[in-house]
Amino acid sequence: MKNIVIIATGGTIAGSGKIGKATNYQAGKIDIKEIIDSIPMINEIANLTAIQLFNIDSNEMNEQYWLCLTKKINDLANQDNIDGFVVTHGTDTLDETAYFLNLTVCTYKPVVLTGAMRPASATSADGPMNLYQAVCLASNDEALGHGVMALFSSTIYSGRDIQKVSNFRIDAFDQNHFGCLGYMYDDKVQMFSRTFKKHTILSMFSESLPAELPSVGIVYYYAGANVQLLTMMAKIHQGIVIIGSGSGNYSKLWLEEIQRLSNEGIIFVRASRVNQGIVYENSIFDPLNICIPSNTLSGQKARVLLMLALSKTTNINEIKKIFDEY
Repeated sequence: MKNIVIIATGGTIAGSGKIGKATNYQAGKIDIKEIIDSIPMINEIANLTAIQLFNIDSNEMNEQYWLCLTKKINDLANQDNIDGFVVTHGTDTLDETAYFLNLTVCTYKPVVLTGAMRPASATSADGPMNLYQAVCLASNDEALGHGVMALFSSTIYSGRDIQKVSNFRIDAFDQNHFGCLGYMYDDKVQMFSRTFKKHTILSMFSESLPAELPSVGIVYYYAGANVQLLTMMAKIHQGIVIIGSGSGNYSKLWLEEIQRLSNEGIIFVRASRVNQGIVYENSIFDPLNICIPSNTLSGQKARVLLMLALSKTTNINEIKKIFDEY
């Protein structure tokens, strides 16, 4: 059997509330070993080692937790007797953590994130099945080389493209028009596609981790949005991701302020509040070509990539190339 390390960070899968209820619970209360003990057959899939690294609601996740989690995986991945990893995580910010790990984990071994939409104390909690299948996936040779993945509701997702699309259903994730990587049927793995963007051992960010990440903020554009939102954000951030309307659009007043702040050294990325599509360069909303298109990345994932990019360079052309490659 394969040797799989389960690294627990908390979330709803470790949540507890009124017995039988799926709402009004507190995340990050139950130890990972208790969850493992509740799953029949899981120890027949792999030799498991459990590490309770954190036990938090995923809304408490931040850059320092990310760096700590990546370092733990990279340190353990150097051991020949470890074959793969499962990370339990809250669903609210799982997409951000998945993408960060996809860019910074330096191993070919499978890394699979999973969690739950119902707490462990709920009737028909979904966490045990998700964790069981995540261990099955991490133990399977079909999982090698796909980068960081996530497993929910018998569906395998790419760490780059996974998005939370429901705050209610147990099948709460999707990759929108990219589909998924594959499916699980109990313990069986079937892969159908893979990402062509750089990740893990091919990522420039997995070579070495910074002690801390540059400060990058997100500003959401809406009809009538005050341009001072940009001005204030620029005071405390090196980079700003604009979640614009349509294909990353905004008003003429915003354009003028973006140009002014760019001259002061602020790096901008244009993303979109629309869930599907792509953000390209645009001569109308960015005539001076000073904003970096997010391509298909959501605003929160564009922030992750911009933070890592700024830890390497402040050259806009180099960062544009990074966004094309990752």
